[in-house]
Amino acid sequence: MLSKETLERYRRMTTGQRLQLTLESIDQNESALLAGRPEVVERRFQLLHRENDARNARLVQRLYGAGQGERESSS
Repeated sequence: MLSKETLERYRRMTTGQRLQLTLESIDQNESALLAGRPEVVERRFQLLHRENDARNARLVQRLYGAGQGERESSS
């Protein structure tokens, strides 16, 4: 988990700054991500996809739940 200060610094970044941070991270970590036998690399990417899918599902669920609460309170 990131510290509150780190999260706040990230929130204050422009879209361009966030993109630059992402590209730098990819550049720094690409060789480690692609290291190993092809089946190891494939499993690594499958894990990343599963983690991303789970995170996105939680986000959608929270947004959906928040929307449900707004509709119920306005009824």
